[in-house]
Amino acid sequence: MHVLVSTEWLAGELGKPDLVVFDCSTYLPNEPGNARDEFRKAHIPGARLFDIDEIADPDTDLPHMIPTPGRFAKLVGALGVSNATRVVFYDQHGLRSAARGWWMMRLFGHEQAAVLDGGLPKWRREGRPVESGDPPAPAPATFVPDFRAERVKGIGDIKRIVRQGGGEALILDARARGRFDGTAPEPRPGMPSGHMPGAANLPATDLLNPDLTMKDPATLRAMFEAVGVEAERPVVTSCGTGVTACALALGLVRAGFPEPAVYDGSWTEWASRPETPKVTK
Repeated sequence: MHVLVSTEWLAGELGKPDLVVFDCSTYLPNEPGNARDEFRKAHIPGARLFDIDEIADPDTDLPHMIPTPGRFAKLVGALGVSNATRVVFYDQHGLRSAARGWWMMRLFGHEQAAVLDGGLPKWRREGRPVESGDPPAPAPATFVPDFRAERVKGIGDIKRIVRQGGGEALILDARARGRFDGTAPEPRPGMPSGHMPGAANLPATDLLNPDLTMKDPATLRAMFEAVGVEAERPVVTSCGTGVTACALALGLVRAGFPEPAVYDGSWTEWASRPETPKVTK
């Protein structure tokens, strides 16, 4: 199963008993809209909602941090996912937050996961069918996690990378350039913009074509190389809250680079800590 699947492929696979399709949408605090409400208005037939704020650690103030393996297994099992299930994620914006679901499945050891290229916008532009309302409750399944610790980093890891001057890994930030260089505000009130010392910036939106599909592997590879990515040097992706960081991870895999780690707390965690260095420009 490729990390990206086309709308044509998905249309041909819908309804197969081993396939689960998830709407993995999320909205920024300064954006209108609600993922659950929009899901009820229109979703791909048979799709279920993958709420990253629910499938998360409930014991932190940081948004949608990863849950424990046991909590993840319980919640995805209740959504009908077993270790034999093929899982496809899409989102309502095209390709923004779907990669977060893809990355979480891989983090907990499930490789049969993919992202729908172009998401719901492309599906609807092509005149493909949608459903409304709440889907029926799925039959519960058993999911046994196999946590891959190398695919996630915490603040202690990032402090060490920054302290060592980036020699251990390249931190690659997916936020818009203005937020990265401190010239535009963060969407969360009271949070400063800027970035970690030594980090590079490649906005996740730059990975996409005008139709919201992801660019081809050769183009992606050239873009990553231009900001300092090298196959021999590990990469840690970051963003505002660990969502579009996963889109960079997806792009890196598509481009043929080794799979990076994702800094789960990302800028929201880093900026909130008084002891962490922040820079602009």
